[in-house]
Amino acid sequence: MRKQVIDKQATTTANADHVFALLIDGSTWPDWSGIGSFVLEQAGDDGGESLNAIRAFRTGRTTSRERIVELVPNRRFSYALLTGLPLKDYRADIDLTPRDGGTQIRWRSTFFPKWRGTGWIYRLALGKFIRDAVNGLADHAARVPAERTTPPR
Repeated sequence: MRKQVIDKQATTTANADHVFALLIDGSTWPDWSGIGSFVLEQAGDDGGESLNAIRAFRTGRTTSRERIVELVPNRRFSYALLTGLPLKDYRADIDLTPRDGGTQIRWRSTFFPKWRGTGWIYRLALGKFIRDAVNGLADHAARVPAERTTPPR
């Protein structure tokens, strides 16, 4: 089976510190991503939503559990899907690059479909979700003042 790749980008006027604070605070994701709800299932190595934290996101009847697998403060936020979708080796890397007084956000996801012949449909569906999420993150970060978000942990 062929590896599927989704790569979406957006630019915001907010600085990378603010965007990173939104990414690392799962409770903000329902505000900008289209996700219904968030629960921190297991604290990370340093407590809270740090490396190896397990976060659960629910939308409709689907609950996706994800582990935070890489954190580079104000530069990169990465997670891996544990359960919730019929995908293997799903990983998302969200890279933040300062650009013209704001931040370029690049959300790149890779995965293998669990079942042969289904990769394209998951790539299309997740591609739309990620496109909407990256645009929602960029818009939300520009609209909501930094002091209203949780600082990175």
